[in-house]
Amino acid sequence: MELNFPIVQVLNEDGTVVQPEYRERITKPLTMTMYRHLIRTRTFDRKCVSLQRQGRIGTYVPYEGQEACQVGSALALNDGDWMFPTYRDHGAMMTFGRPLTTTLLYWKGRTEGCVPPEGKKIVPPSVPIATQLPQAAGAACAEKWKGTNNAVLVYFGDGATSEGDFHEGLNFASVFDAPVVFFNQNNQYAISVPITRQMKTKTIAQKALAYDIPGIRIDGNDVFAVYFHTAEALERARNGGGPTLIEAVTWRYGAHTTSDDPSRYRDQEESKKRRETTDPIKRVERLMQREGWWDEEWAKQVQAEVDAEIEQAVTEMERYPKADATDMFDFVFAQPTWTIAEQKEAYLQWKRGMAT
Repeated sequence: MELNFPIVQVLNEDGTVVQPEYRERITKPLTMTMYRHLIRTRTFDRKCVSLQRQGRIGTYVPYEGQEACQVGSALALNDGDWMFPTYRDHGAMMTFGRPLTTTLLYWKGRTEGCVPPEGKKIVPPSVPIATQLPQAAGAACAEKWKGTNNAVLVYFGDGATSEGDFHEGLNFASVFDAPVVFFNQNNQYAISVPITRQMKTKTIAQKALAYDIPGIRIDGNDVFAVYFHTAEALERARNGGGPTLIEAVTWRYGAHTTSDDPSRYRDQEESKKRRETTDPIKRVERLMQREGWWDEEWAKQVQAEVDAEIEQAVTEMERYPKADATDMFDFVFAQPTWTIAEQKEAYLQWKRGMAT
């Protein structure tokens, strides 16, 4: 089955374009835009890990190594499209227009962190695994039935394919030809469980066969493969072609969350090796060097601008007061159920006891 679903590349590890049909579409302006977003997302991710270690934000979910998946796919969206992210897709949300301050507020525990910017259809990050897939299929059907030209992009990890919501979402979208792209970031581990322990199938892309929809397996560290193939799937969806399943094969360098220790279940030497070979940013740098587009001073300027933007966002985030824990009880339903009211009272009693 792996032969039927080979990993598709546009730009290989050496920075060489290996699919000639995309050669003319890889322009200097596009490449520079992608590079800036890749640097922005990686720098932000590292800053968030640092902030968590300092106790300035809560538990954080890093994504370093998966930047090409998130940047390339988000850049393929139109302004009117929907994005259904997981808890690890803040790089994609930022690329699609979510302010950095909003992302920081989310990890600070404030409700403002779930509010998208005006005019953007970014659903709050889904923490329960795979629940966003049926929701995305439903939103896509709504857009279709309203007669719009909008599509939906929904993210999920390899672990989500072990959940019933994955199959329900794909089946529903398939039956109703929903304009949705199911974007799987296969970083090959669901926390500590390797993909070989999760499923017997050799690929995730082949699961598309069960729902009679297109499935493709791409190099998730190749920002151009991600961008072009996601854009093609979204365009097919807009034109009535229905859903697509994309498996982007990637690798996350660090932990599942800042409370996790990956060295207990994964060979960290593999991450060191991949930083030098398959890294998405180095791949783009090699392309720019081959094409004569690389400018050291420009790259330093990009980094300086990104650093300043992130520091400004941190300053803005820290102007907000500490999150109020009672928000999680007050904003579930318009009228709290007796169970939630009971839980809130139990929390308040505990809090009063801690204060005495």
